Amino acid sequence: MSFYTCNRSGSCPGVVSGNPINGICEKACIQVDKVLDAAMRQIQEANVQVTVTDQNPVNPQTPLTFVSAVTNGDTVINNLVIDRLDDKPNFARVSFEAEVPILITYKDANGVTGTGKSTLSIPNDIILFIPQPSIVPYRIEVFGAMSSPMGTWVQDNIFSISACVTLITRVLVRSEILVPSYGYCSPPPAQEYTQEICSGVFELPIFPTAIQNQRL
Repeated sequence: MSFYTCNRSGSCPGVVSGNPINGICEKACIQVDKVLDAAMRQIQEANVQVTVTDQNPVNPQTPLTFVSAVTNGDTVINNLVIDRLDDKPNFARVSFEAEVPILITYKDANGVTGTGKSTLSIPNDIILFIPQPSIVPYRIEVFGAMSSPMGTWVQDNIFSISACVTLITRVLVRSEILVPSYGYCSPPPAQEYTQEICSGVFELPIFPTAIQNQRL
């Protein structure tokens, strides 16, 4: 069993039924990354040339045929500049370059599938809420996701790709927050896996959705 396959009880997370106040037994202090502001950009980049490294296998036989390119790690912020707005002191112009790591898949002249690593640099210039100075500092983080079904091999280890990029910029601060609590969770016994079921999901939401009212 698991949280989503066990019989619902007060010690398992799930959909609230009845009065949500019933069962609250404490005020818990939890440490979390509090999101002070967030913004999402979706950009279409066309015919961007990228250079691949760490090719696997090495020395592929050219010409190469592009297959796809996808995100391959955490996005890095470069050249971050924060300029507060004079007429809105709690807001600022936040500019930076988001460096999205990507993995390019291709086939060589012999039909052998290979991969190579690269990065896609996306400039950003946006306005966000920026808190006033405090002992615990805020920080800026970016989540990047990229998909490229279209591309061509140019020469050597250079590809020209067209990509759809999603960037979510967040202003975060590590905080200790007091919240009402039902107490600790009690993990139910695990249910053994007895049947292999494979399924692919190609269009995913930004955040997962909890399974509601489902039991085995």
